[in-house]
Amino acid sequence: MDMIEIDGQAGGGQLLRSALSLSLCTGIGFSMQRIRAQRSRPGLMRQHLTAVLAAAEIGRAYVDGAQLGAMSLRFEPGTVTAGEYRFATGTAGSTTLVLQTLLPALWRCATPSRLLLEGGTHNPMAPSADFIADTYLPSLRKLGVQASLRLQRHGFYPAGGGVLHADVAPSQLRSIVLNERGERVGVEGVALLSALAAGIGRRELAVLGERLGLGEDALKLEPVRAPVGPGNAVLVRVRHDAHEETFAGYGERGMLAERVAENVAAQAAAYLDSTAYASEHLADQLLLPMALAGGGEFTTTTISEHLSSNARLIEKFLPVEIDWQPLAPQLWRVSVSS
Repeated sequence: MDMIEIDGQAGGGQLLRSALSLSLCTGIGFSMQRIRAQRSRPGLMRQHLTAVLAAAEIGRAYVDGAQLGAMSLRFEPGTVTAGEYRFATGTAGSTTLVLQTLLPALWRCATPSRLLLEGGTHNPMAPSADFIADTYLPSLRKLGVQASLRLQRHGFYPAGGGVLHADVAPSQLRSIVLNERGERVGVEGVALLSALAAGIGRRELAVLGERLGLGEDALKLEPVRAPVGPGNAVLVRVRHDAHEETFAGYGERGMLAERVAENVAAQAAAYLDSTAYASEHLADQLLLPMALAGGGEFTTTTISEHLSSNARLIEKFLPVEIDWQPLAPQLWRVSVSS
């Protein structure tokens, strides 16, 4: 079997997840060394391990090194098989990152798949379930991906306990251009609260209203039903004619509610100041599906380290070239060509 050697020192868990997705799609195995070596807690954490084991299960793969804390991993894919699967990350490990790892392989199957994912749905350092449902999947649908997500139960850090349901249908991807987001339709702020006082959310919404110029009708306080544990997320949804971006921040012990909201408002404001289609976080997540489609183009606000490292990894697996050029302040064009 063809094998690719990957140094995981400079990248985080995204390099591993992208390598797993690409390996399943191409049939090329890989060996990764020094996984997350520069992180404060290096090696495989629970959500990374769940992604590895899930990829191995749907792809009938041989894996060596799949254990917590492992700094090296060997992955040899077999045949990807559609079906019904259940994967649990344990505690608040991200369910959305596991989903993003599996999606590309499953949409290439000839029959549909259904996933039940248990763990964290809203936690730091991972896309929220709202971002996946409202921003990521709608963008993928423009490329031809047929997939949907339903949130059954919220899972906040550190308790977890969330439940997601995903359906993936056979899909034929096409090369597209995502450079324009259209006219602004509206901006909405939401404070999610799980087993916490409503006053926390009201303080967060007051900051969003002031920073983003939102009236009361655009601010929503949403208590989480049947809370598993305490948790808080602040969401800002920015809607344009052709695209919606979702920004999220999370309450932490010792962090003022106002600071949480300020951070999210700053992310949304930076995006609104640009004319780009994709936010920083969506940009690096569009690269892999566009590369699998054989090409494409989009604009984004900035070129992050995640995007550049992900681009170089994709080029190891697929016969594509990924490039980017500045067009204006806070505006870059990213192109994928075969």
